[in-house]
Amino acid sequence: MTRFLQRACGLLLALAVGGAWAQDNAIESICANQQGGNVVLRVTMKEAPARPPIGFSITNPARIALDFGATANATGKSVQDVNLGDVRTVNVVQAGARTRLVLNLQRPLNYATAIDGRAVVVTVEGPGGIAPAPAAAPAPLAAAGARAPRHVLRDLDFRRGSNGEGRVVVDLPNGQVAVDVRQVGQQIQVDFLGTGLPPSLRRRLDVTDFGTPVSRITTTAQGENVRMLIDAQGNWEQTVYQSDTQLVIDVKPVKEDPNRPAGGGGGQSYRGEKLSFNFQNVEVRAALQAIADISGLNIITSDSVAGNLTLRLKDVPWDQALDVILQAKGLDMRKNGNVLWIAPKEELLTKEKLELEQKAQISDLEPLRSEIFQLNYQKAEAFRNVFGLDASGAASADSRNRVLSRRGSAIIDPRTNQLFVTDIASKIEDIRKLIQKVDIRTKQVLVEARLVEANDGFSRNLGAKLGFADMRGLRGGDAGYQLSGNQRAAVGGNITGVGEATGQIVPTTNWYNNTQLVNLPAAPINGTNAPSIAFSLFSSAANRFLNLELSALEADGKGKIISSPRVVTEDNVPAVIEQGVELPYQMASSSGATAVEFKKANLRLSVTPQVTPDGNVVLDVDVSKDSKGESTAAGFAINTQHVKTKVMVENGGTVVLGGIYQQSETNNVNKVPLLGDVPVVGNLFKSTARSTSKTELLVFITPKIVADRVQNPQQQ
Repeated sequence: MTRFLQRACGLLLALAVGGAWAQDNAIESICANQQGGNVVLRVTMKEAPARPPIGFSITNPARIALDFGATANATGKSVQDVNLGDVRTVNVVQAGARTRLVLNLQRPLNYATAIDGRAVVVTVEGPGGIAPAPAAAPAPLAAAGARAPRHVLRDLDFRRGSNGEGRVVVDLPNGQVAVDVRQVGQQIQVDFLGTGLPPSLRRRLDVTDFGTPVSRITTTAQGENVRMLIDAQGNWEQTVYQSDTQLVIDVKPVKEDPNRPAGGGGGQSYRGEKLSFNFQNVEVRAALQAIADISGLNIITSDSVAGNLTLRLKDVPWDQALDVILQAKGLDMRKNGNVLWIAPKEELLTKEKLELEQKAQISDLEPLRSEIFQLNYQKAEAFRNVFGLDASGAASADSRNRVLSRRGSAIIDPRTNQLFVTDIASKIEDIRKLIQKVDIRTKQVLVEARLVEANDGFSRNLGAKLGFADMRGLRGGDAGYQLSGNQRAAVGGNITGVGEATGQIVPTTNWYNNTQLVNLPAAPINGTNAPSIAFSLFSSAANRFLNLELSALEADGKGKIISSPRVVTEDNVPAVIEQGVELPYQMASSSGATAVEFKKANLRLSVTPQVTPDGNVVLDVDVSKDSKGESTAAGFAINTQHVKTKVMVENGGTVVLGGIYQQSETNNVNKVPLLGDVPVVGNLFKSTARSTSKTELLVFITPKIVADRVQNPQQQ
C-alpha cells in the first residue's frame, strides 16, 4: 500500500475512534467503462445514497479520493484494476464505518459525481473534458437539501506547523457536511456544499508573514455553498483530513533538488512511478533509454558514457533506479527543464569549472553601470563595512565581506543618506536586493514597568505609673484639704491632674511627700504620646494617697506606592528612562583634600527589546528604584530596590519579574521583677510594646508592539 493509502487508513481510523458507527449502507460492486474520452465508474450501493460522497484530489501523486460515510465495503476486495484512459486502479479502504475509494491516475484530472438510483456515478475527464451529468441525477440531493436545515461554518483559523507547513482549520457545523477539495493551478479550491457563511468569516486573510507556502485565504459564499480559495506559492503538497467536526488542510513545502528529475535523492523521498528491472549484462545507454521511455523525460547521454551492468530491481521508483545506475557507473546528471544531461562526474565538474572561469573573465571585461540608492530607514554609514571601505572611502585592507566586484566602487553621502554605486550589472542587482532586505521599517515596542510597594504596620504600647503620698503631720487642721461627704477616690487625665484636684500638688509649694513606686509609661509611636487615665484613692482626712496612671496607644497603618515608568524604543535598540534626585556626599582624596560628589537616588528603567518572528518579545530589562534613606554622619543612606533579568513575554502580556516579601514582629516588655509576673495585678508593674510590619514589592513588565498603522477590519 502506498504512503497515501497508509495516511488515508490512519485518518479514517482516527475518525472512527470514540464509538462504533452504524453501517447503514455498503458498496456492492464497482464497474468501469469508457465513454468517448471520459472514464465512467459506476459504484453500486446497497441502498440509494442520500448525497454524493465527500471527495478531494491531489496532484503528486495523482489521486482522487472519495469518502462514503456510514458505508461498508461489500465488494470482497481492496484493489480493482481499471486500466481505462488515465485511470489505472481503484483502492477500496474501510476503517470503522467509513469507506474511502482512491482512484490512482497517470496525471492530475478533474472529476464529477452524480447519483443514479442506487449507484454513484464518477466521471473522470478525458481529452474533451467532463461529460455533462444526467439532469435527473441531482434531484434527490436537491430534495434532501430542501428538507434539511441550513447550517453555517462556525470558525476559521490558520496556524503554522513545526515543519513550516500552513494549516487551515475549519470548524464545521456537523460531521456530515459535504466537502469537495481540489487543486486548480497554484490554488486549493475547497467547496462546502449546502453550508452558509456568517458575516464574520466572509473575509480575506493575508498570511504571508507566517512564512508558509500559503499566502492568502479567501472565503466567499457561492449560492447555497461556501467556497474557500487557498493561494500557495513555491513547491508544495497538500494533505486533507477531517476529525469529527474539524476539517484540516495542510500545505507542506517540498524541497526539491534542481538537478533531480523528480526532486528525489539527497535525503529526499523518491516520488517517481514504480517499475521493475531485470537486466543481465545490458549496456548503460540501453538502461537509460528504458528509464527515459517510462519517465517521459528527454535524456542526452555524453559520448564518454559506456559500459555494461547487471540490474535487478522490483517495485522501485524510476528516479531511484536512475540514481542507482548513475552511482554504479560513476555518472552524474544536470537538469534543464525536462531535459537531462548525463555524463561522468569528472566531465561535468570540468565543464562547470570552465564556465565559472569564463564568467570571471567576462566580469573583468563587462561594462560598468552606476546607480544611486536612496536609503529610507538605514544610515548610509552602516554600508561602509558592507562595501569594504575605510574612513577615507578607499578600499580597506580586510575586504572579505566586500560585496562589490574587484572593479566596483561606492561613494557614501551621509548628508543625503544616499549610496552611489558603480559596478557590473549583476553586482548592482545584488546590492539592490540587499538594500530591499535591510532598508526596512524597524518595529517599535512600548515597554511599561510597574513597581508596587505595599506596607502594612501595627503597633500597640501599654504602660502604668504607681505612686504613694503621705501628708500626715504636714498639714494643719485649718490648712487641711477636707473633701465633703464620703468621697474616697478621684479620677483625672494623669497623676498631676488628680493631684491638683485632691490637694496633693500645690503649684507654688512642694510640702508633701509623694513617692513614685512604678514609672513605666507607654512609649510614644511615630512621635505621638500615649493618652492616659489616672486614679487616686485617699483616706477621709485626705492625708494619705495611692495614685495610679494607665497609658495605652495603638497605631495601624497601610500604604501602597505604585511606580510606572514606560518607554518606547525600536527593536534591538536599548532605551533608558529615569527620574529622581542626586544626593551630595564628601569624598576624601589621598592628599587629604575633600570634594563633593553626587550619587543618584532615582527610579530607572533600562530595557532592550527583541521581537521574535512568532510575535513574542524578548526583554533584557534592568529596573531599579532607589530612595533617600536615613541620615548618617557621611550623608544620606540610599534604599535600593533592583531587578535585572532577561525574559520572553507575548505581545501585550504581563509577567512578574520578581518580588520581595518582608515581615517583622517585635515584642518588648519592661517590668518590675517578681511583681510584674503576678497574674492580672502584674500589669500595674510593667509596660509592653508590640509591633508588626509587612512590606511587599512586586515588579511587573508589559511589552506591546506598536502597530505601524491601524487596519480597517473590512479590508482584511
